[in-house]
Amino acid sequence: MLNDFLPFEEALAKRKREGILRTLRSGQNGVDFYSNDYLGFAGNNDFQSLLLKTVQKNPALLKGCTGSRLISGNTSMITETEEFIAKEHQCESALLFPSGYNANLALFASLPTRHDTVIVDEKIHRSVHDGCKLSNAKKLKFKHNNCNHLEDILKKQSGTVYIAVESLYSMDGDFCPLQEIAELAAKYQAELIVDEAHAFGVFGYGLVHRFQLHEKVFATVVTYGKALGTHGAAILINNIIKSYLINFASPFIYTTAAHDFLWMSISRGYEFLNENKAASVQLQENISAFRKANLQTHSHENSPIQAIIIPNNHKMRILAETLSDNGFLTYPIFSPTVKEGTERLRICLHSFNTEEEIIKLTKIINEFI
Repeated sequence: MLNDFLPFEEALAKRKREGILRTLRSGQNGVDFYSNDYLGFAGNNDFQSLLLKTVQKNPALLKGCTGSRLISGNTSMITETEEFIAKEHQCESALLFPSGYNANLALFASLPTRHDTVIVDEKIHRSVHDGCKLSNAKKLKFKHNNCNHLEDILKKQSGTVYIAVESLYSMDGDFCPLQEIAELAAKYQAELIVDEAHAFGVFGYGLVHRFQLHEKVFATVVTYGKALGTHGAAILINNIIKSYLINFASPFIYTTAAHDFLWMSISRGYEFLNENKAASVQLQENISAFRKANLQTHSHENSPIQAIIIPNNHKMRILAETLSDNGFLTYPIFSPTVKEGTERLRICLHSFNTEEEIIKLTKIINEFI
């Protein structure tokens, strides 16, 4: 029986030798340049006070939901929150999930069939790839943000085609040419699905909302565990697709619903976001301060994610450790998470970072490079 574990031990040992073994850590001390808490809402005292007061008025929000939404887990709170989200985003319906990963898994595992085609940006989130595997649909990749390559692929397709993109890419910190891709989707009668995980909150309600592309986008995924500082996700769709997902999406059907506190925190999060727009203004000022250091990056000048390419796992590890020793928490991305030769230090900027911290951080990186 002990030999049964040998393949797993060998795989772990190989990662350890290569210096890319993942381990869980908690309670790290240092200046945050690695979390997705872009607007600082996760630890905001005013936001926490708002949530606490709401719970004190209605302690039943903390009650467990006891089952999936199709059994005993559906409540008036979650229904009202979905209606609120749909109204805020000017769409017909919204369907809530406990995470963005779960939402993408539900979408791509249930909507495309084995007779359909899903065309994904080569840098799309892993959850989309995992969903496509479950669907058995044909999956094709187009070169990152390359509309010409996407059109070349679209020309050769028949039947139902889905296009999957992120509005703001989490590994590169660059924007999708969303308006151009929406036009291509319309031209070739393809269905466009947009993941707004890293754009929502940072850029209002996301780029689909900002560019008023609701009528051209088949489904939008917004998540609440990043800029909103809480948890969960919503798929923005029409009534027919919402009903279809409720009936055919296994990640929805077989998942126990979260307690009402989560759904309440999302609706209150929208309220807090609209009352604290200064946070996104401050974030952009901090991004500008970072960009003044003239570090080599392909990330967009307005993105809270700034990726510094360090094409060597060993050198990357030394830089991350040097920054940690100086009190800065950053996130090195090693291959195979990204392609070999594109390893990068992923810097996440926040509204709460100070100019002094940003200057010191960039100075260390510049000196190292």
